[in-house]
Amino acid sequence: MTPQDSLAARSLRSVWHPCTQMRRHESTPPIAIDRAHGAWLVDTGGRRYLDAISSWWVNLFGHANPRINAALVDQLGRLEHAMLAGFTHEPVVRLSERLGALTGQALGHCFYASDGASAVEIALKMSVHAWRNAGQTGKNEFICIAGGYHGETVGALGVTDTPLFRASYEALLRPAHVARSPDARQARDGKSAADVARQALADVERLLQQGEGRIAAVIVEPLVQCAAGMAMHDPAYVRGLRGLCDTYGAHLIADEIAVGCGRTGSFFACEQAGIWPDLLCLSKGISGGYLPLSLVMSSEAIYQAFYDDDVRRGFLHSHSYTGNPLACRAALETLAIFEDEQVLQRNRDFAPVLAAGLAPLAQDRRVRHVRQRGLIWACDAVLDGVDGLDATQAASHRFSRRLAAQAAQRELLVRPIGSSVYVMPPYILDADQAQWLGERLHTAFDATFAEMRGA
Repeated sequence: MTPQDSLAARSLRSVWHPCTQMRRHESTPPIAIDRAHGAWLVDTGGRRYLDAISSWWVNLFGHANPRINAALVDQLGRLEHAMLAGFTHEPVVRLSERLGALTGQALGHCFYASDGASAVEIALKMSVHAWRNAGQTGKNEFICIAGGYHGETVGALGVTDTPLFRASYEALLRPAHVARSPDARQARDGKSAADVARQALADVERLLQQGEGRIAAVIVEPLVQCAAGMAMHDPAYVRGLRGLCDTYGAHLIADEIAVGCGRTGSFFACEQAGIWPDLLCLSKGISGGYLPLSLVMSSEAIYQAFYDDDVRRGFLHSHSYTGNPLACRAALETLAIFEDEQVLQRNRDFAPVLAAGLAPLAQDRRVRHVRQRGLIWACDAVLDGVDGLDATQAASHRFSRRLAAQAAQRELLVRPIGSSVYVMPPYILDADQAQWLGERLHTAFDATFAEMRGA
Protein backbone atom coordinates (compact mmCIF):
# COMPACT_ATOMS: atom_id res chain seq x y z
CA MET A 1 0.00 0.00 0.00
CA THR A 2 1.40 3.41 -0.93
CA PRO A 3 1.35 6.29 1.62
CA GLN A 4 -1.40 7.91 -0.49
CA ASP A 5 -3.56 4.81 -0.07
CA SER A 6 -3.24 4.60 3.73
CA LEU A 7 -6.36 4.94 5.83
CA ALA A 8 -5.07 8.21 7.33
CA ALA A 9 -4.44 9.69 3.86
CA ARG A 10 -7.86 8.60 2.63
CA SER A 11 -9.41 10.15 5.75
CA LEU A 12 -7.77 13.50 5.03
CA ARG A 13 -9.19 13.45 1.51
CA SER A 14 -12.75 12.72 2.62
CA VAL A 15 -13.36 13.31 6.36
CA TRP A 16 -13.66 16.65 8.14
CA HIS A 17 -12.41 15.80 11.63
CA PRO A 18 -13.97 17.44 14.71
CA CYS A 19 -12.32 20.08 16.86
CA THR A 20 -9.36 20.17 14.48
CA GLN A 21 -7.50 22.66 12.33
CA MET A 22 -7.25 20.29 9.38
CA ARG A 23 -4.11 21.91 7.98
CA ARG A 24 -2.13 20.61 10.97
CA HIS A 25 -2.75 17.08 9.75
CA GLU A 26 -0.42 17.80 6.83
CA SER A 27 2.46 17.34 9.29
CA THR A 28 0.74 15.10 11.84
CA PRO A 29 -1.69 12.66 10.20
CA PRO A 30 -4.53 11.23 12.28
CA ILE A 31 -3.84 7.87 13.90
CA ALA A 32 -5.79 5.22 11.99
CA ILE A 33 -7.37 2.81 14.48
CA ASP A 34 -8.08 -0.73 13.33
CA ARG A 35 -9.41 -2.41 16.49
CA ALA A 36 -9.58 -2.09 20.25
CA HIS A 37 -9.82 -4.27 23.32
CA GLY A 38 -9.98 -3.38 26.98
CA ALA A 39 -8.04 -0.17 27.65
CA TRP A 40 -6.08 -0.44 24.39
CA LEU A 41 -6.59 0.98 20.92
CA VAL A 42 -4.60 -0.67 18.08
CA ASP A 43 -3.73 1.15 14.86
CA THR A 44 -3.56 -0.27 11.36
CA GLY A 45 0.16 -0.93 11.79
CA GLY A 46 -0.39 -2.99 14.94
CA ARG A 47 0.84 -0.29 17.36
CA ARG A 48 -1.20 -0.03 20.55
CA TYR A 49 -2.20 2.98 22.66
CA LEU A 50 -3.48 3.02 26.24
CA ASP A 51 -6.73 4.98 26.09
CA ALA A 52 -6.05 7.25 29.07
CA ILE A 53 -8.92 9.61 28.23
CA SER A 54 -11.59 7.00 27.52
CA SER A 55 -11.89 8.09 23.88
CA TRP A 56 -13.07 11.58 24.77
CA TRP A 57 -14.54 10.58 28.14
CA VAL A 58 -17.08 8.04 26.86
CA ASN A 59 -15.64 4.56 27.48
CA LEU A 60 -16.26 3.12 30.94
CA PHE A 61 -15.57 -0.62 30.88
CA GLY A 62 -13.08 -1.02 28.06
CA HIS A 63 -13.40 -1.50 24.34
CA ALA A 64 -15.09 -4.65 23.04
CA ASN A 65 -16.57 -5.31 26.47
CA PRO A 66 -17.98 -8.85 26.28
CA ARG A 67 -21.11 -8.09 28.32
CA ILE A 68 -22.11 -5.04 26.29
CA ASN A 69 -21.24 -6.85 23.06
CA ALA A 70 -23.52 -9.75 23.97
CA ALA A 71 -26.37 -7.43 24.95
CA LEU A 72 -26.16 -5.63 21.61
CA VAL A 73 -26.07 -8.88 19.63
CA ASP A 74 -29.21 -10.00 21.44
CA GLN A 75 -30.94 -6.66 20.83
CA LEU A 76 -30.03 -6.73 17.14
CA GLY A 77 -32.15 -9.84 16.74
CA ARG A 78 -35.13 -8.20 18.42
CA LEU A 79 -35.45 -4.52 17.52
CA GLU A 80 -32.87 -2.13 16.07
CA HIS A 81 -35.03 1.00 16.00
CA ALA A 82 -38.58 2.28 16.16
CA MET A 83 -39.75 5.85 16.48
CA LEU A 84 -40.61 6.88 20.02
CA ALA A 85 -43.47 9.22 19.04
CA GLY A 86 -46.59 7.16 19.62
CA PHE A 87 -44.58 3.98 20.30
CA THR A 88 -42.40 2.60 23.07
CA HIS A 89 -40.20 -0.42 23.69
CA GLU A 90 -38.68 -2.42 26.51
CA PRO A 91 -35.11 -0.99 26.52
CA VAL A 92 -36.18 2.66 26.76
CA VAL A 93 -38.77 1.92 29.47
CA ARG A 94 -36.37 -0.17 31.56
CA LEU A 95 -33.57 2.39 31.21
CA SER A 96 -35.85 5.24 32.27
CA GLU A 97 -37.08 3.22 35.26
CA ARG A 98 -33.52 2.34 36.31
CA LEU A 99 -32.26 5.91 36.07
CA GLY A 100 -35.26 7.31 37.92
CA ALA A 101 -34.69 4.76 40.70
CA LEU A 102 -31.07 5.89 41.01
CA THR A 103 -32.36 9.36 41.94
CA GLY A 104 -35.02 8.01 44.32
CA GLN A 105 -37.55 9.28 41.74
CA ALA A 106 -36.45 12.87 42.36
CA LEU A 107 -35.93 12.93 38.58
CA GLY A 108 -38.53 10.53 37.30
CA HIS A 109 -38.96 11.23 33.58
CA CYS A 110 -36.34 10.89 30.83
CA PHE A 111 -36.33 12.63 27.45
CA TYR A 112 -33.89 11.14 24.92
CA ALA A 113 -31.61 12.43 22.19
CA SER A 114 -28.29 11.37 20.69
CA ASP A 115 -25.52 13.73 21.86
CA GLY A 116 -24.62 15.91 24.81
CA ALA A 117 -25.18 19.27 23.14
CA SER A 118 -28.68 18.17 22.13
CA ALA A 119 -29.40 17.22 25.74
CA VAL A 120 -28.39 20.71 26.85
CA GLU A 121 -30.59 22.26 24.15
CA ILE A 122 -33.49 20.18 25.43
CA ALA A 123 -32.92 21.22 29.04
CA LEU A 124 -32.75 24.91 28.13
CA LYS A 125 -35.94 24.67 26.07
CA MET A 126 -37.72 22.71 28.79
CA SER A 127 -36.87 25.36 31.36
CA VAL A 128 -38.09 28.31 29.32
CA HIS A 129 -41.19 26.46 28.11
CA ALA A 130 -42.08 25.31 31.64
CA TRP A 131 -41.97 28.91 32.86
CA ARG A 132 -44.03 29.97 29.84
CA ASN A 133 -46.65 27.35 30.62
CA ALA A 134 -46.71 28.73 34.16
CA GLY A 135 -47.50 32.19 32.80
CA GLN A 136 -44.02 33.61 33.40
CA THR A 137 -43.03 34.39 29.82
CA GLY A 138 -40.35 36.85 30.93
CA LYS A 139 -38.23 34.05 32.36
CA ASN A 140 -36.10 33.27 29.31
CA GLU A 141 -32.52 34.09 30.29
CA PHE A 142 -29.78 31.89 31.69
CA ILE A 143 -26.82 32.10 34.03
CA CYS A 144 -23.76 30.05 33.16
CA ILE A 145 -20.36 29.75 34.83
CA ALA A 146 -17.10 31.28 33.60
CA GLY A 147 -15.07 28.70 31.75
CA GLY A 148 -18.07 26.39 31.43
CA TYR A 149 -18.62 24.22 28.36
CA HIS A 150 -21.98 22.72 27.40
CA GLY A 151 -21.70 21.91 23.70
CA GLU A 152 -21.50 23.58 20.32
CA THR A 153 -25.04 23.71 19.00
CA VAL A 154 -26.42 27.24 19.03
CA GLY A 155 -28.38 27.04 22.28
CA ALA A 156 -25.68 25.12 24.13
CA LEU A 157 -23.00 27.46 22.83
CA GLY A 158 -25.01 30.38 24.20
CA VAL A 159 -24.37 29.10 27.74
CA THR A 160 -20.76 28.08 27.01
CA ASP A 161 -18.01 30.45 28.13
CA THR A 162 -15.13 29.18 26.00
CA PRO A 163 -14.00 31.94 23.59
CA LEU A 164 -12.26 29.53 21.21
CA PHE A 165 -15.59 27.85 20.47
CA ARG A 166 -17.85 30.94 20.71
CA ALA A 167 -16.02 33.74 18.95
CA SER A 168 -16.84 32.82 15.35
CA TYR A 169 -20.54 32.39 16.06
CA GLU A 170 -21.40 35.34 18.31
CA ALA A 171 -23.83 36.70 15.71
CA LEU A 172 -25.92 33.52 16.08
CA LEU A 173 -25.96 33.39 19.86
CA ARG A 174 -28.20 34.70 22.58
CA PRO A 175 -25.64 35.33 25.31
CA ALA A 176 -26.13 34.23 28.89
CA HIS A 177 -25.11 35.97 32.08
CA VAL A 178 -21.68 34.68 33.12
CA ALA A 179 -20.95 34.18 36.82
CA ARG A 180 -17.43 33.84 38.17
CA SER A 181 -15.99 30.34 38.33
CA PRO A 182 -15.65 28.40 41.60
CA ASP A 183 -12.38 26.89 40.27
CA ALA A 184 -10.45 25.84 43.38
CA ARG A 185 -7.16 26.82 41.68
CA GLN A 186 -8.08 30.39 42.59
CA ALA A 187 -7.55 29.59 46.28
CA ARG A 188 -4.50 31.53 47.47
CA ASP A 189 -3.46 33.98 50.16
CA GLY A 190 -4.91 31.72 52.81
CA LYS A 191 -8.20 31.10 51.03
CA SER A 192 -9.66 27.61 50.74
CA ALA A 193 -11.66 25.99 47.95
CA ALA A 194 -14.75 26.56 50.10
CA ASP A 195 -13.91 30.29 50.26
CA VAL A 196 -13.66 30.43 46.48
CA ALA A 197 -17.00 28.62 46.23
CA ARG A 198 -18.67 31.14 48.56
CA GLN A 199 -17.38 34.07 46.52
CA ALA A 200 -18.58 32.46 43.31
CA LEU A 201 -22.01 31.85 44.84
CA ALA A 202 -22.23 35.50 45.82
CA ASP A 203 -21.72 36.40 42.18
CA VAL A 204 -24.52 34.05 41.11
CA GLU A 205 -26.80 35.64 43.70
CA ARG A 206 -25.93 39.10 42.35
CA LEU A 207 -26.96 38.01 38.84
CA LEU A 208 -30.16 36.40 40.12
CA GLN A 209 -31.06 39.62 41.94
CA GLN A 210 -30.31 41.79 38.92
CA GLY A 211 -32.25 39.46 36.64
CA GLU A 212 -35.21 38.90 38.94
CA GLY A 213 -38.19 37.78 36.89
CA ARG A 214 -36.02 37.04 33.85
CA ILE A 215 -33.71 34.16 34.83
CA ALA A 216 -35.10 30.80 33.78
CA ALA A 217 -32.22 28.62 34.96
CA VAL A 218 -28.65 28.34 36.14
CA ILE A 219 -26.58 25.70 34.33
CA VAL A 220 -23.49 24.10 35.86
CA GLU A 221 -21.09 21.20 35.38
CA PRO A 222 -21.13 19.90 38.96
CA LEU A 223 -17.74 19.34 40.65
CA VAL A 224 -15.56 19.49 37.49
CA GLN A 225 -15.56 21.97 34.60
CA CYS A 226 -13.88 19.61 32.18
CA ALA A 227 -13.15 21.75 29.12
CA ALA A 228 -11.81 24.48 31.42
CA GLY A 229 -8.82 22.24 32.12
CA MET A 230 -10.54 19.97 34.65
CA ALA A 231 -11.30 22.91 36.94
CA MET A 232 -12.63 21.40 40.17
CA HIS A 233 -14.75 22.97 42.88
CA ASP A 234 -16.10 22.23 46.33
CA PRO A 235 -19.43 20.32 46.47
CA ALA A 236 -20.71 23.13 48.68
CA TYR A 237 -20.89 25.26 45.55
CA VAL A 238 -23.42 22.95 43.92
CA ARG A 239 -25.38 22.79 47.16
CA GLY A 240 -25.35 26.59 47.30
CA LEU A 241 -26.64 26.86 43.74
CA ARG A 242 -29.61 24.67 44.67
CA GLY A 243 -30.44 27.00 47.53
CA LEU A 244 -30.11 30.14 45.42
CA CYS A 245 -32.29 28.72 42.65
CA ASP A 246 -34.96 27.83 45.20
CA THR A 247 -34.78 31.28 46.76
CA TYR A 248 -34.97 33.24 43.53
CA GLY A 249 -37.27 30.96 41.54
CA ALA A 250 -34.92 29.57 38.89
CA HIS A 251 -34.34 26.05 37.65
CA LEU A 252 -31.02 24.33 38.27
CA ILE A 253 -29.66 22.42 35.26
CA ALA A 254 -26.86 19.96 36.01
CA ASP A 255 -24.76 19.11 32.96
CA GLU A 256 -23.43 15.68 33.98
CA ILE A 257 -22.57 14.68 30.41
CA ALA A 258 -18.88 14.28 31.29
CA VAL A 259 -18.97 14.04 35.09
CA GLY A 260 -21.84 11.59 35.51
CA CYS A 261 -21.81 7.80 35.38
CA GLY A 262 -19.29 7.38 38.19
CA ARG A 263 -16.48 9.65 36.97
CA THR A 264 -16.36 11.73 40.15
CA GLY A 265 -16.81 8.89 42.66
CA SER A 266 -20.61 8.77 42.83
CA PHE A 267 -22.90 7.79 39.97
CA PHE A 268 -24.28 11.33 39.72
CA ALA A 269 -21.91 14.15 40.67
CA CYS A 270 -24.79 16.01 42.34
CA GLU A 271 -25.03 13.25 44.94
CA GLN A 272 -21.83 14.52 46.54
CA ALA A 273 -23.55 17.86 47.15
CA GLY A 274 -26.62 16.13 48.61
CA ILE A 275 -29.01 17.76 46.12
CA TRP A 276 -30.94 17.05 42.95
CA PRO A 277 -31.31 19.58 40.13
CA ASP A 278 -34.53 20.28 38.27
CA LEU A 279 -33.01 18.97 35.04
CA LEU A 280 -30.02 16.66 34.63
CA CYS A 281 -28.22 15.95 31.34
CA LEU A 282 -26.43 12.65 30.68
CA SER A 283 -24.52 11.37 27.66
CA LYS A 284 -20.99 10.05 26.94
CA GLY A 285 -20.54 7.18 29.42
CA ILE A 286 -24.21 6.29 29.77
CA SER A 287 -23.95 3.84 26.85
CA GLY A 288 -20.56 2.58 27.99
CA GLY A 289 -18.97 4.41 25.08
CA TYR A 290 -20.71 2.25 22.50
CA LEU A 291 -23.45 4.24 20.80
CA PRO A 292 -24.63 7.87 20.66
CA LEU A 293 -27.14 8.43 23.43
CA SER A 294 -28.11 11.40 25.57
CA LEU A 295 -31.00 12.17 27.83
CA VAL A 296 -32.48 14.78 30.12
CA MET A 297 -33.96 13.73 33.44
CA SER A 298 -36.64 16.07 34.77
CA SER A 299 -38.32 16.72 38.07
CA GLU A 300 -42.00 15.91 38.44
CA ALA A 301 -42.81 19.64 38.66
CA ILE A 302 -41.30 20.34 35.25
CA TYR A 303 -42.96 17.28 33.72
CA GLN A 304 -46.35 18.37 35.06
CA ALA A 305 -45.88 21.88 33.65
CA PHE A 306 -46.30 20.33 30.17
CA TYR A 307 -49.09 17.86 31.02
CA ASP A 308 -52.21 19.34 29.38
CA ASP A 309 -54.86 18.82 26.71
CA ASP A 310 -53.40 21.68 24.65
CA VAL A 311 -50.74 20.34 22.26
CA ARG A 312 -49.02 23.72 22.29
CA ARG A 313 -48.23 23.22 25.98
CA GLY A 314 -46.54 19.90 25.22
CA PHE A 315 -42.80 19.56 24.66
CA LEU A 316 -42.63 19.13 20.89
CA HIS A 317 -38.87 18.72 20.53
CA SER A 318 -37.85 15.55 18.69
CA HIS A 319 -34.95 13.54 17.27
CA SER A 320 -35.38 10.74 14.73
CA TYR A 321 -33.29 8.33 16.81
CA THR A 322 -34.80 9.32 20.17
CA GLY A 323 -34.56 6.40 22.58
CA ASN A 324 -32.86 4.10 20.08
CA PRO A 325 -33.25 0.51 21.37
CA LEU A 326 -29.65 -0.50 20.66
CA ALA A 327 -28.23 2.51 22.51
CA CYS A 328 -30.66 2.00 25.40
CA ARG A 329 -29.73 -1.69 25.60
CA ALA A 330 -26.04 -0.76 25.80
CA ALA A 331 -26.91 1.67 28.59
CA LEU A 332 -28.90 -0.98 30.46
CA GLU A 333 -25.94 -3.37 30.36
CA THR A 334 -23.70 -0.52 31.50
CA LEU A 335 -25.92 0.00 34.54
CA ALA A 336 -25.99 -3.74 35.17
CA ILE A 337 -22.18 -3.83 35.23
CA PHE A 338 -22.17 -0.98 37.75
CA GLU A 339 -24.42 -3.02 40.04
CA ASP A 340 -23.05 -6.53 39.52
CA GLU A 341 -19.38 -5.58 39.78
CA GLN A 342 -19.70 -2.94 42.52
CA VAL A 343 -18.03 -0.44 40.24
CA LEU A 344 -18.49 2.65 42.38
CA GLN A 345 -16.73 1.03 45.33
CA ARG A 346 -13.98 -0.26 43.07
CA ASN A 347 -13.50 3.22 41.65
CA ARG A 348 -13.26 4.72 45.12
CA ASP A 349 -10.65 2.11 46.03
CA PHE A 350 -8.74 2.63 42.79
CA ALA A 351 -8.59 6.45 42.95
CA PRO A 352 -5.56 6.50 45.31
CA VAL A 353 -3.91 3.77 43.21
CA LEU A 354 -4.26 5.96 40.13
CA ALA A 355 -2.81 8.91 42.07
CA ALA A 356 0.12 6.78 43.20
CA GLY A 357 0.87 5.80 39.61
CA LEU A 358 0.91 9.45 38.60
CA ALA A 359 3.04 10.55 41.58
CA PRO A 360 6.23 11.08 39.50
CA LEU A 361 4.45 13.72 37.42
CA ALA A 362 2.64 15.17 40.43
CA GLN A 363 5.99 15.71 42.18
CA ASP A 364 7.68 17.33 39.17
CA ARG A 365 8.69 20.95 39.82
CA ARG A 366 7.22 21.90 36.44
CA VAL A 367 3.63 21.18 37.48
CA ARG A 368 1.22 22.80 39.92
CA HIS A 369 -2.40 22.50 40.99
CA VAL A 370 -2.39 18.72 41.17
CA ARG A 371 -6.02 17.74 41.68
CA GLN A 372 -8.30 14.73 41.60
CA ARG A 373 -12.00 14.03 41.85
CA GLY A 374 -12.82 10.34 41.61
CA LEU A 375 -11.08 8.94 38.55
CA ILE A 376 -10.42 12.36 37.01
CA TRP A 377 -6.82 13.40 37.70
CA ALA A 378 -5.20 16.61 36.46
CA CYS A 379 -2.31 19.03 36.90
CA ASP A 380 -1.08 22.17 35.15
CA ALA A 381 2.27 22.50 33.40
CA VAL A 382 4.26 25.53 34.57
CA LEU A 383 5.36 27.14 31.32
CA ASP A 384 6.07 30.64 32.64
CA GLY A 385 9.67 31.23 33.70
CA VAL A 386 10.82 27.62 33.32
CA ASP A 387 13.84 27.21 31.04
CA GLY A 388 12.88 30.23 28.97
CA LEU A 389 9.33 29.11 28.18
CA ASP A 390 6.33 31.38 28.60
CA ALA A 391 2.70 30.95 29.56
CA THR A 392 1.09 32.60 26.55
CA GLN A 393 -1.93 30.98 24.95
CA ALA A 394 0.18 30.09 21.91
CA ALA A 395 2.71 28.32 24.14
CA SER A 396 -0.08 26.41 25.87
CA HIS A 397 -1.48 25.21 22.54
CA ARG A 398 2.01 24.25 21.37
CA PHE A 399 2.58 22.37 24.62
CA SER A 400 -0.67 20.43 24.37
CA ARG A 401 -0.07 19.36 20.76
CA ARG A 402 3.49 18.27 21.44
CA LEU A 403 2.66 16.40 24.63
CA ALA A 404 -0.08 14.47 22.81
CA ALA A 405 2.40 13.56 20.06
CA GLN A 406 5.14 12.57 22.52
CA ALA A 407 2.65 10.44 24.46
CA ALA A 408 1.47 8.70 21.28
CA GLN A 409 5.09 7.78 20.51
CA ARG A 410 5.05 6.03 23.90
CA GLU A 411 1.82 4.08 23.29
CA LEU A 412 -0.32 6.49 25.28
CA LEU A 413 -3.42 8.42 24.20
CA VAL A 414 -3.86 11.75 26.00
CA ARG A 415 -5.31 15.06 24.85
CA PRO A 416 -4.17 17.95 27.10
CA ILE A 417 -6.32 21.07 27.37
CA GLY A 418 -3.82 23.89 26.91
CA SER A 419 -1.32 23.57 29.73
CA SER A 420 -3.64 21.29 31.73
CA VAL A 421 -2.61 17.64 31.67
CA TYR A 422 -5.27 15.15 32.68
CA VAL A 423 -6.21 11.50 32.59
CA MET A 424 -9.73 10.07 32.70
CA PRO A 425 -9.20 6.36 32.05
CA PRO A 426 -11.77 3.58 31.72
CA TYR A 427 -12.69 1.88 34.99
CA ILE A 428 -10.83 -1.35 34.21
CA LEU A 429 -7.20 -0.32 34.83
CA ASP A 430 -5.17 -2.21 37.42
CA ALA A 431 -2.27 -1.03 39.59
CA ASP A 432 0.38 -2.09 37.07
CA GLN A 433 -1.33 -0.22 34.27
CA ALA A 434 -1.69 2.87 36.47
CA GLN A 435 2.04 2.78 37.15
CA TRP A 436 2.80 2.24 33.45
CA LEU A 437 0.54 5.15 32.57
CA GLY A 438 2.27 7.43 35.08
CA GLU A 439 5.77 6.49 33.90
CA ARG A 440 4.98 6.95 30.21
CA LEU A 441 3.16 10.23 30.79
CA HIS A 442 6.03 11.63 32.84
CA THR A 443 8.55 10.60 30.18
CA ALA A 444 6.43 12.24 27.48
CA PHE A 445 6.18 15.36 29.65
CA ASP A 446 9.99 15.50 29.93
CA ALA A 447 10.40 15.05 26.19
CA THR A 448 7.87 17.81 25.49
CA PHE A 449 9.78 20.33 27.60
CA ALA A 450 13.03 19.36 25.90
CA GLU A 451 11.42 19.72 22.47
CA MET A 452 9.96 23.13 23.30
CA ARG A 453 13.27 24.44 24.63
CA GLY A 454 14.96 23.33 21.43
CA ALA A 455 12.31 24.76 19.10
